Amino acid sequence: MHTRTSGIALFLAFASVTTGFLSTAATVKDREGAIRQDKAALENDARWIYNDYKRGFAEAGRTGKPLLVVLRCVPCLACAGIDSAVLLQETDLAPVLDQFVCVRIIDANALDLNLFQVDYDLSFSTVFFNGDGTVYGRYGSWRHQKDPQDKTTAGYKRALEAALAIHRGYPGNKAMLIGKQGSPAPFKTPAEAPSLADKYKLELDWDGNLVRSCIHCHQVGEALRENVLASQKRLPLEMIYPWPAPETIGLNLAPDSIARVESVAPKTPAAAAGFKAGDEIIMLEGQSLVSIADVSWVLHHTPASGEVVATVRSSGSKPRHVTLSLPAGWRDKTDISRRNTAWQLRGMATGGLLLEDMPDEARAPLGIKPQSMALLVKHVGEYGKHAAAKAAGFRKDDVITEFDGKSERLSESQALGLVLEHHDPGDQIKATVLREGKRVTLSLPVQR
Repeated sequence: MHTRTSGIALFLAFASVTTGFLSTAATVKDREGAIRQDKAALENDARWIYNDYKRGFAEAGRTGKPLLVVLRCVPCLACAGIDSAVLLQETDLAPVLDQFVCVRIIDANALDLNLFQVDYDLSFSTVFFNGDGTVYGRYGSWRHQKDPQDKTTAGYKRALEAALAIHRGYPGNKAMLIGKQGSPAPFKTPAEAPSLADKYKLELDWDGNLVRSCIHCHQVGEALRENVLASQKRLPLEMIYPWPAPETIGLNLAPDSIARVESVAPKTPAAAAGFKAGDEIIMLEGQSLVSIADVSWVLHHTPASGEVVATVRSSGSKPRHVTLSLPAGWRDKTDISRRNTAWQLRGMATGGLLLEDMPDEARAPLGIKPQSMALLVKHVGEYGKHAAAKAAGFRKDDVITEFDGKSERLSESQALGLVLEHHDPGDQIKATVLREGKRVTLSLPVQR
């Protein structure tokens, strides 16, 4: 017990120092040191099985406990707060965690992608399983991803409790879990992906270049897109706008709950369906929920247009069914600008431009109306396919007012989708930019 506490304390002390670099980098300065500290602190821990999910499944089968697998990108500063809170022994999570077989995975190299289908843009995710491999649910928080200092675990505890409730009802509730299971992956592990196989092995190189031997979760998403592009010209919408947040359809869900409606945005599908603040979403498309990530899982697998049925309970009333009608184009309301996904898509669609929809107050001095396009060029890439925009004549602080024949207001996410959904590699995208009071017409190449 002393070894476990002191080891974790050492690791958390290291993490608290490295998070001070948040303002200048997305990762810790000593990436290899962070990984080795993590291993030293946890590889002999009494609760956590370290980097061996197969052993976790065997232990779950032996004990009859449910299995909890945390996927954590250790060098990433994002989610450092919740990660440290989950590892602490003295929190109220401890007695709940002790009802699971707990596994911590720090690299994606050998993940079985038929089992681990998560939001690959997150640096901290959790999948809950039965020992037979049945998925109970998923947890992943963009709130913690955006704020590395956030240590709140109320929502995580609710997810743990919900997974335990599902486990107690298993296998009688198996019908409610069918939709949670992943579809067949094009390759079993990330290390076998065509775009990664020549660079990575199944195991980390602990005796060599450790950092370069590690496949990050976001690279899994990139490899899956590369695999699709190798056989077809265009990406499907779910790969352009992955894992839509509930806000995409007008639902703001409380982060400390499983899926409680905090507010409903007007003139959205959620408002039209009749969702109200305080509603608890019990089931979605026949699937029981353990967290907000389960809501995003359902939306991720929803067609370009169609209906989604929810079972909802309001305070003091019986459950009711609510039907969400999602119109064509609903996915492009998804904000992907903060995702690692966007880096790959920018290279393909905008030649490495980082764009930002200008706020109304910044438009007025330029004579641009609120309903018109005004995409500010925040950054112009300089390397590889991300240098295509620079080569085409784009400059930092340009304001794009027309793009691919459109002049109405668009977000960067919508602009990326506009290109990738309707154009093939080799096409040229016309754009008009406002530069020092003059309008300049330029062209961007669509790339693979």
